[in-house]
Amino acid sequence: MSNGNAPHLTQGSKKRSVNPFQVLGLLIAFFVLAVIGGVLAAALVVPLAAGASTATEVASDTFYEIPSELEIDEPSQVTKIYASNGKTLLASYYAENRKVVSLDDISLHMQNAVVATEDKRFWTHGGVDLQGISRAAMQQLQGDGGGGSTLTQQYVKNVLIHKASRAGDAAGVQAARAGSLERKMKEAKLALHLEKTLSKEQILENYLNIAQFGTKVYGVETAANYYFGKSAKDLDIVEAATIAGITQLPGKYDPTKNPTENERRRNIVLMLMFQQGYIDREQYDEAIATKVEDTLNVKEIPNGCESAGRNGFFCDYVTKTIMQDPAFGETEKERSELLYRGGLTIITTLDVKLQKEAYITLRDRIPAKNEEMIATALTAVEPGTGKILVMTQNRTYNPSSTKKKGTTSINYSAGPDFGGSQGFQVGSTFKTFVLAEWLRTGHTLNNLVSANHKVWQINEFKASCTTLGGGTWPPYNSDGRGSGQRTALQATATSINTAYASMISELDLCDVAKMAKKAGFTPTARSANGEITIVPSMVLGIQESSPLSMANSYATFASGGTYCEPIAITKITDANGKELPVPDAQCRQTIDSATVNGVNYALSRVIAPGGGAPQAALAGGRPAAGKTGTTNNNTDAWFVGYTPHVSTAIWMGQPDDRSVYLQNIRINGQWYSRVYGSTLAAPMWKQFMDFAHEDKPKTSFASIAQAQLGEREKTDAEIKKEEEAKKKKEEEEAKKKEQEARAENDNDRSSDSRRDRRRGN
Repeated sequence: MSNGNAPHLTQGSKKRSVNPFQVLGLLIAFFVLAVIGGVLAAALVVPLAAGASTATEVASDTFYEIPSELEIDEPSQVTKIYASNGKTLLASYYAENRKVVSLDDISLHMQNAVVATEDKRFWTHGGVDLQGISRAAMQQLQGDGGGGSTLTQQYVKNVLIHKASRAGDAAGVQAARAGSLERKMKEAKLALHLEKTLSKEQILENYLNIAQFGTKVYGVETAANYYFGKSAKDLDIVEAATIAGITQLPGKYDPTKNPTENERRRNIVLMLMFQQGYIDREQYDEAIATKVEDTLNVKEIPNGCESAGRNGFFCDYVTKTIMQDPAFGETEKERSELLYRGGLTIITTLDVKLQKEAYITLRDRIPAKNEEMIATALTAVEPGTGKILVMTQNRTYNPSSTKKKGTTSINYSAGPDFGGSQGFQVGSTFKTFVLAEWLRTGHTLNNLVSANHKVWQINEFKASCTTLGGGTWPPYNSDGRGSGQRTALQATATSINTAYASMISELDLCDVAKMAKKAGFTPTARSANGEITIVPSMVLGIQESSPLSMANSYATFASGGTYCEPIAITKITDANGKELPVPDAQCRQTIDSATVNGVNYALSRVIAPGGGAPQAALAGGRPAAGKTGTTNNNTDAWFVGYTPHVSTAIWMGQPDDRSVYLQNIRINGQWYSRVYGSTLAAPMWKQFMDFAHEDKPKTSFASIAQAQLGEREKTDAEIKKEEEAKKKKEEEEAKKKEQEARAENDNDRSSDSRRDRRRGN
């Protein structure tokens, strides 16, 4: 919005009421001097002339008290949120639906329509029209009020309304709209000064951008977009007159609400344009014969993320990022102002192609209105950048207080600060962090551990940072089965809880928690205060986290050990095109590559034949790694996995009634006795990931070092079996030798017998 080189002055002057005598004295002095010396001269010398009487002396003081300089704020504009391609609009946010454009981008018909209707002497007066002033005085004396304002004065009024509205000053808004002569004197003085600092073109441009042209429509560009689906530069005569007629009474003359009243008002505008020579008779006749309804092509501009459809939860995450990050303002109010009034263009990380596929995948497998109202959420992150590529769920985003079945305002992909969910227990997906610490401390994948069921004493575990206390812990196996001696690799591939209990007993629990933090695991329950609970059962994922946290922490392994803060925004520009700072991913190496390579090798066995989720193997033998997760009583089921290109987490459960377990349950018409992470989450993960990698190279993970793989130790049973096999072999060899010796003796006896017979012959 143009404001030239106008000085800025806060209008904080002390208010003073003006009685009729003061007003009349001021008006008479102003009018007489304006006739003699012109309007601008009157504004300067009226205080001197006011000394003619007591009444005019008081009016002079009042005139002095009115500030002469108008502080012009940037008008509120619509903020628009786009996907990563910069073209797909996700949502708009605004306090006032407005887009500011230059006068060159507003059709001449529109400019003429407004001038003809609101201020026919606009191009010649100095900010205040004497005829209008005298008419306003007569109306005031007659008790009618209103009238007499020039376009410049109306612009001043709109600026004052906007300023008060932005400050949340309802009384100030009312005062700026009041039909009193005191208010008009204030507008007049400000308008007179404004005409000295801005050109007529700038004033007209500013007015057209700030004025209200409908119930929720501000500025001529938005009005053209909304009513006719076009830009202000393309408005024809009829359309321009339709819009110009609205501003007098935006509610009454809104053509979408009162087309008859609007057409009557529009025809008055057309007559004024004809009378003042802006259009000829033929243009007037053609325009007047056109029905308003025949010209409308209404394009709604929704406010907020509710209109974002399958992108609603990601959109909500973006807005909450802005509302909470000090980078966008020191206070919440400042951040809200920026979002709703700043006219921002926000480019996000969302990949609309992948988002659509993820949404379809979830809805196909688990419809929003399934029998038990099981919910599911999918989040995908780009390893090495922290970019959130996908964030969706099978339920529809609905922030209203009236909730319909299959809808929610809660973003299950994010924690409470970014969507309201307290998160969900992550189950065996936490074992990945235990495995990483296992490898970091020198253990290998081929080390043997006991998978036998055991009731552990809590004091058997080590925790250098806290005191564990007493009691017992009896872990059992769920989807993972096993007993006897198993390698860490086997325990990982088939998710054997009892084996992992043995593994964590050889580690420091505090160091396991540190490793999880290095990867990016974030507890989401508010009671946790962001801290990981240090207990032996942590190995089974007893703490709540979010799909975003899990996808991002696994992305650390996918990227070779580089952790990045998850980010949803890549670029923001303000209404003037200035680029604003955005949250940085702060990527950094947090886990050594050798450990990462070992984890990747082990998790790749989960989706290999013989692993816990072979149904998740990607098409074409594409290298990938992942981990299933199932919580107690099958309350939640997870699959989290990755390639070097994409890390994806899928969660499913009943978030509204945690007593509903994924047991003996019908989902999408199919009966399940028990739902594990491998049952539905893993196949959904595969479907999405196959699509996500259609145009990506088949990239392998770095090779595991022999030190991480290790030499597999032999079990007692294997040793015994080998000893038995050795003994058997020795016995067989001895028997064979005995048989050979016996055969040789037999041959010798046979030879002797033949010799004896020859001698006898």
